[in-house]
Amino acid sequence: MRMEMQKLSGELKNTPTSTSLACSSVSSELNKEETLSVQNKLLTDNNSEENLQSGRTGQDLRVPVLNIRGKPLMPTTSGKARKLVKQKKAKVVSRTPFVIQLTKATGETKQDLTLGIDAGYSHVGFSAITDEKELISGELTMRKNISKLIEQKSNYRRTRRSRLWHRKPRFNNRTKDKKEKWLAPSMKHKLQTHIKLIDKLKKILPINKTIIEVATFDQQKMQNPEISGIEYQQGELQGYEIKNYLLQKFGRKCMYCGKKNIPLEIEHIIPKSRGGSSRVSNLTIACRKCNLKKGSQTAEEFGYPNIQKQAKKSLKSTPFMNNVRKMLVKQINAEETFGYITKYGRIKYNLDKSHINDAFVIAEGKTQDRCKPYSVTQTRRNNRKLQTNRKGFKPSIRRQRYKLQPNDLVKYNNKGQRVKGVHCYGSRVVLDNKKSVGINKVELINYGKGLQFN
Repeated sequence: MRMEMQKLSGELKNTPTSTSLACSSVSSELNKEETLSVQNKLLTDNNSEENLQSGRTGQDLRVPVLNIRGKPLMPTTSGKARKLVKQKKAKVVSRTPFVIQLTKATGETKQDLTLGIDAGYSHVGFSAITDEKELISGELTMRKNISKLIEQKSNYRRTRRSRLWHRKPRFNNRTKDKKEKWLAPSMKHKLQTHIKLIDKLKKILPINKTIIEVATFDQQKMQNPEISGIEYQQGELQGYEIKNYLLQKFGRKCMYCGKKNIPLEIEHIIPKSRGGSSRVSNLTIACRKCNLKKGSQTAEEFGYPNIQKQAKKSLKSTPFMNNVRKMLVKQINAEETFGYITKYGRIKYNLDKSHINDAFVIAEGKTQDRCKPYSVTQTRRNNRKLQTNRKGFKPSIRRQRYKLQPNDLVKYNNKGQRVKGVHCYGSRVVLDNKKSVGINKVELINYGKGLQFN
């Protein structure tokens, strides 16, 4: 086997361990976002850590197959895919996930294939199954820095506009005033990520049915299950100002030193700088001295774990659960299910609580053979950045898109490495081993932007 791998030109890397060891051309509109038209060049070291599948044991990963027109067919086993590539009856069109395309016309018998999506705020579970087997599954981890980047952009713009003293201020330029179904940029990003994932799966598998879990949450019930009557209708702060509410709730004394009859301030149990919210469940009362002494610590770090327990779980994800999921169902014309049905199925078939298992149950999975799951990550595509580290020079904006980008997979000295950064105006790249090499000495194999199936 060792001799055979060397005989097959030794140029394969970053493919699943169950896929073909033969090299072939990489070309297709299907894989435009991930792969350049690099002919007959794959990397060595088929057992790269970047593509070893992790998770529970199960059947080998099936290899998605496209027909000669680029339309998805039923996936095949890794053994059959290897033979097709060796016999030049198929070519490799995608590496993550590994996908082949037939070069000759063949039969196109298809089975019913159902895709289950466990939509979430931070993680998305997916599972595609037939009546007998699970063909693909995994969990997507979404980016969490959208709000931070938007705030950073806003600060840059505010600073720049402060120098434009001659321009009149503009107030009525808010997008949400012009559109009825306006979404915050962070929420819009999450919705688009769900759609991109589903479109990606539909391009490589003949999915004819999509089911998404739609759940409705009651924020007041989540915070206080016993709330009822007029308090439920008007809210817990009806008739109170926030400070008066907190003073009465905590007995008009500092919750840290216990002193009374002194000026008291509203204090965050988990500081805002640490991700704490300004909801009542995260607010308490403290004197000025204790508030300054606590600083940016949490109440638990400050030595008061009992106060920390009063902080409730953040409800930032609730708007997504209530609104974006329903928009997702309408946009992709999917069927919907509910959380209690998913929980019932998970308990019935003795499955652990996870996004992947939830997606399996959502897809109406029962006793089908399971497959090894993918771990999908998302990489930022933006390449336009304000350069602020140029000593002695004013800040400038790099508008040119360099040939190589961070996280791209390249070949250097017949080994596959990831690009960590680009410098010297795009003429040199920094690789995994922190070595800087000229861009002419490396060869691009696979883009590292967008959704990465590992």
